[in-house]
Amino acid sequence: AQIGPPGIELQSTNGVIKVKVSPPEGNQVRKMWVDHLSFKYNLVIWENSSNAEFRSETIFPTDIIDDLAPDTTYCLKVQATLPLYSLEGLFSPIRCVKTTHKVNDLLCAKNVSVLSLNMKFHLHWNNQYKQHVSYNVQYLIGYLKKLHDDYSVKWLNVPGCENITDTQCNFSSIITTILGFYYLRVQAVSEYNRSCLSNEVKVDPLITNEIGPPGVKVDISDVLLHIQITPPGGSESEVMRDHYDLSYRVLYWKNSSNNEEEIKMKELKQTIGTVSDLTPSTLYCLKVQAFSEVYNKSSHYSKEECITTPGEQMLSLIILATFVTALVAVLLVAMPFVFVLYQAYNKIKYAFFPSCQPPLNIEGFGGQRFSSPCLSTTEEPIENCSIIETIITEEVDQIDFKDYKHSKQSSRDSGNYSNDDDTSGTKVSEETLEKEVV
Repeated sequence: AQIGPPGIELQSTNGVIKVKVSPPEGNQVRKMWVDHLSFKYNLVIWENSSNAEFRSETIFPTDIIDDLAPDTTYCLKVQATLPLYSLEGLFSPIRCVKTTHKVNDLLCAKNVSVLSLNMKFHLHWNNQYKQHVSYNVQYLIGYLKKLHDDYSVKWLNVPGCENITDTQCNFSSIITTILGFYYLRVQAVSEYNRSCLSNEVKVDPLITNEIGPPGVKVDISDVLLHIQITPPGGSESEVMRDHYDLSYRVLYWKNSSNNEEEIKMKELKQTIGTVSDLTPSTLYCLKVQAFSEVYNKSSHYSKEECITTPGEQMLSLIILATFVTALVAVLLVAMPFVFVLYQAYNKIKYAFFPSCQPPLNIEGFGGQRFSSPCLSTTEEPIENCSIIETIITEEVDQIDFKDYKHSKQSSRDSGNYSNDDDTSGTKVSEETLEKEVV
């Protein structure tokens, strides 16, 4: 479907032309193009002369055309487009209007500009008014200009920049999103409550902002130059680090009297890097620059940092010291580990392979050895026992009795049934036996 022409209204005032655009089908009840916010408007303007030069720009539904010559007739036309569907509509009818002279009011703030470094935004302007004047810095969220409503009453004052006499304002507090854009202007108020508004300036945070130089620290070990970079804005600046996708350009050279020394360059994606192939006992200097390929921005170089590489003898000492340090570190780590293994080995050995032996009085009992855990080595008291044998014979002579006594003496010597303390028990047994024999 073909996009129809939009409607336009023009007003010439104070050397500028105010343009108000209405969307296609804006005056119709039934509309084919319902989403008016999707429209973008292209303006073509030229002087009404034979050698006119055409100028094209994108405008909002309500916008101001400045930088025009006074007392000059300008003609213009507007076209509505839908970039989402790659559609271009018909141009509106050509309208012409004559500009007026711009009043040079000294009360108005002049040369309003934005300076931003590492996401810190400041607004600056010049004061030409010789009497007392105060300023209010106002801002407008950019998307409000895309609406067809009147946004002139939606300007807000920047906190901390109300009724000030300075010609600068820190408005970083209003930058709550880096994906949108903002407009700022300065309202000057005289002592008689007469006011004047400056020109508007557009602020697109990631485009308006400039990248500052990074911080850098250097260190030397062996023949390697270690570089540690602090991102612009400090390590806590996530916007600078993440949204700009920063890379770093390192320039390093030998600092000697020979001016023909070659300056070498190395690019780093991370904030930590090394430079190798250095000459011993040589003073090296370097500086670092941050840059963003996405936004085609680069910072100034950091301050030069210089360091001297160690000599041959110093290099050997460094290697030896590094080896000794590593060896001590390994020992400190290994000793607790060995101690733990030793303690575990002792516990296992004690539980499953005890070193103590069972007492002698039960060792080998019944022809079997005990495999149970250790028993107490203290010998328990035992009863003194003797074997009484009753021999019933009709005739026993003295020789047999002596033979019996001799046999008993041998049994005691063998130690199978008695010990050294059962002598008295043996005597009683012999007397009893003699009585039984008799």
